[in-house]
Amino acid sequence: MPCVNPADRPDDPRPQSPPEPDPGECCGNGCDPCIYDLYNDQVAYYRTALATWKARHPDA
Repeated sequence: MPCVNPADRPDDPRPQSPPEPDPGECCGNGCDPCIYDLYNDQVAYYRTALATWKARHPDA
């Protein structure tokens, strides 16, 4: 099986940032994990994915 460079794939869309939770989504009861903890994890993943994508698409 040949190696495929992800930058050569036409279906390599730019990652999209996760939507921020609405203020009413947090119940304020100190849940573990809180909706904001999950959001922060998603933002960290997004930033890593975006940096990787930008490395594949330096002109974007």
